[in-house]
Amino acid sequence: MLNRTYPYYLANEAVAANTDLEVTDKFSGEVATRVAMADAAAIDKAIGFAVEAMPAMRAFAPFKRQAVLEHCVKRFRERYDELALALCIEAGKPINDSKGEVTRLIDTFKVAAEEAVRIDGEIVNLQISPRANGYHGYVKRVPIGPCSFISPFNFPLNLTAHKVAPAIAAGVPFVLKPASRTPVGALIMGEILAETDLPKGAFSILPAHRDGADLFTTDERFKLLSFTGSPAVGWELKKKAGKKKVILELGGNAAAIVDGDQGGKLDYVVDRLAFGAFYQSGQSCIGVQRILVHGSIYDALREKLIAKTRSLVMGDPKDEKTFVGPMISESESKRLAGWMESAVQAGATIVAGGKVDGAMFEATLLEGVKRDTDLYRKEAFGPVAILERFDDFGAALATVNDSDFGLQAGVFTDSLAHAHRAWDELEVGGVVINDVPSFRVDNMPYGGVKDSGLGREGVRYAIEDMTELRLMVMRETW
Repeated sequence: MLNRTYPYYLANEAVAANTDLEVTDKFSGEVATRVAMADAAAIDKAIGFAVEAMPAMRAFAPFKRQAVLEHCVKRFRERYDELALALCIEAGKPINDSKGEVTRLIDTFKVAAEEAVRIDGEIVNLQISPRANGYHGYVKRVPIGPCSFISPFNFPLNLTAHKVAPAIAAGVPFVLKPASRTPVGALIMGEILAETDLPKGAFSILPAHRDGADLFTTDERFKLLSFTGSPAVGWELKKKAGKKKVILELGGNAAAIVDGDQGGKLDYVVDRLAFGAFYQSGQSCIGVQRILVHGSIYDALREKLIAKTRSLVMGDPKDEKTFVGPMISESESKRLAGWMESAVQAGATIVAGGKVDGAMFEATLLEGVKRDTDLYRKEAFGPVAILERFDDFGAALATVNDSDFGLQAGVFTDSLAHAHRAWDELEVGGVVINDVPSFRVDNMPYGGVKDSGLGREGVRYAIEDMTELRLMVMRETW
């Protein structure tokens, strides 16, 4: 079970300032623990400590950064079950998905430990004309400065890790605001980081309400803001961020295309589509929301997908048989139910699922959804997927691109030509061939275009954002 209370972390130290934040068990609705909340004064202090820590972090050798990250890997393994249970309770994530996320937390820190000692520079050949004869150029990467991180509720361990681990590897101090609905995993991470010899002020982890956390965005002492969350909030933060670099990993309404040559592989395709659409109650920005199926196999796939959707077990996320747990809140469930009802009123048909009880939202499949409805145009962020038919592959690509979002897309096809055409034409950050857009490995570049965000996560790519190039020119003789 969770501890009765959790402190926040200010300049590497636990501070039991209060117990103002109630964290609920998302399945039972009962208060599971209470967490210390940071006010504006605490956030201001944390930023000041981060600024003061910058020289020490810059001097903190790569092998020392690696040792910190390796310590975290060791401790995460030792506390694997505790982390998984905490995630299951505070996020309502089924226990099998929770264990998977702890594994990815470990993977992300492992990759960062490897990258910490290979942040290399390059030699630049300046002798492009006689006037540069005898001059040599060298480039290295240096830490950008204190960073502000805001992480979301849906992957409170791994998406936090994708900010924290690269920051340690890059040698930048940071102040993190975890999601107030799911702060416990980040605070356990802080407890483990506090065991290391990171310089004082290297990290602060401060739960705070959104309306009291403007300094995370506006304070000019931060040199980078990395935000993961909703598009509406992300783009608004960018407007307020001033001169600092901004990295946004926002939402999507990801599509999967199933080509006509997949008739002999429908069981595999259906299993992957059901996983991509409904795992962790569909609360993933790369969850499968739109499923485009070639007309030659549409009826066969439809039948199998309906059966698979109806077979998914909904219930207590602590039960290993559960596949669909609660959404993060009843208000989110009601929001999605309203979109579904509007789609049905506009002519859509629910072919599987559709039942809603509080925060519990049954895995649901619809067809005939009009393209101008909220359910089609916006990010559902819940266990709802839309089936539609296509007859021309190029038209299917155009349908996928008819979206304000562009995070990832999946294409099931045996045609190398179709795979490359999708890669060329789809307006997304990543194209996944023969799997769902929900697929992610933690060292790959990850991010989107259009309203899905700016920049890329993935450890090495995040390190590049958290560092700056510094050139040295040396004249050989004078």
